[in-house]
Amino acid sequence: MKKHILQEMIAKRQQGILCGVPSYCTANELALEAVLRRAAAQNRPVLIEATANQVNQFGGYTGMKPDQYYRKVLEMAEKAGVPEEHLILGGDHLGPLTWQHLPESEAMPLAEELVRQYVLAGFTKIHLDTSMKVADDPEGLLSIRTIARRGARLYRVCMEAFEQLRSVRPEAPRPVFVIGSEVPIPGGAQEEEDALAVTSPEAFEETIRTYREAFAAGGVPDGMEDVIAVVVQPGVEYGDDQIFDYDRSAARSLCDVLKKYPGIVFEGHSTDYQSAAHLREMVEDGIMILKVGPALTFGLREALFALSLIEKELVPAQEQAHLIETLDEVMVRDPRSWKNHYHGNEKQLALARKYSFSDRARYYIGMEEVQREMEKMFDNLRRSGIPMNMLHQYLPAQYWKIRSRELDNDPRELAIDGINQFLADYEYAAGPAIEL
Repeated sequence: MKKHILQEMIAKRQQGILCGVPSYCTANELALEAVLRRAAAQNRPVLIEATANQVNQFGGYTGMKPDQYYRKVLEMAEKAGVPEEHLILGGDHLGPLTWQHLPESEAMPLAEELVRQYVLAGFTKIHLDTSMKVADDPEGLLSIRTIARRGARLYRVCMEAFEQLRSVRPEAPRPVFVIGSEVPIPGGAQEEEDALAVTSPEAFEETIRTYREAFAAGGVPDGMEDVIAVVVQPGVEYGDDQIFDYDRSAARSLCDVLKKYPGIVFEGHSTDYQSAAHLREMVEDGIMILKVGPALTFGLREALFALSLIEKELVPAQEQAHLIETLDEVMVRDPRSWKNHYHGNEKQLALARKYSFSDRARYYIGMEEVQREMEKMFDNLRRSGIPMNMLHQYLPAQYWKIRSRELDNDPRELAIDGINQFLADYEYAAGPAIEL
């Protein structure tokens, strides 16, 4: 059976070739379009992931089940010109994340059905995340043994689903797995932090050792052969208005121990907003898989807000869209997706809803009301035209791209280019496109 693309990348690294891969975790259509268009233009493999709360057997907050999300991305990839063999679909934080309020006897069967549907849909990169406590877990930290036992249980279900899939699709690639208990909260830190503790080499090696034991005890002794990466905390994170930059000296002892495990790399979560240079250092140091999500919609939101300000200057008040105001209205009306992340008085909350690095606005920007205002704004700006001097004021990076004929002066393209500025950093970090 042919190796998975990610396994081929690991083999390239073992030959001394710089090779990394961004893992784009987003359900926003403009972000997905931007990612796929650039992958097609550069002939790169592209890794796109859905989280358990975005996409699950009950629809998640996107309203899509795994097979629906897979088909949607596949259709978008075909339209963008990305060959199916270059497309990697992953499932992120797959485990009892969404059912932590239930006891293990109820939460784990739901998690099993979750991973089963992901594998049957064709997802081939599976992050087994059982690091969160469920309702009947004892007080204190969840033990690595419990995490590994539950992870091995989900792995077994995945492989049973893969055999079922292969019976109807013999060419289906064998899935690969990511494990690890040092998993940041999806979407960024919820509280201000003073410092981050880098995963210790001992904790990483304990994870490997304990999972090997759990796979053997769970009747799947070869399970570690399908594990390609371990999630670690290399010292990067972001919150409401803070960013922890990568410090390779602080992560050196962790990265050095990776040399003992030639078939495994690190996966770094919450790498959003790291500089291109820091992202490149992470890839060089063994953090081959760079997860990014909120930064993509943050870049989109920045560009949309700039376009909205341009519209307010150019379009009569009675004809204007009200994108910024509508987005805030829907967030205030339903605070469930941001209330645990943003803190402070009313002014601080209002600013966070607009500008936070955690970008909880991404849960709302795809809503029908907001999309309607966005399309109205695009139409208004197409009719009015956007003067170059105003582009220089509000979207200076895009101004120069238009000057050099890299970008069309179209509001939708300008919005997408707000995402591209982050994609470029990850492409630099990943190294030149390589032939697989």
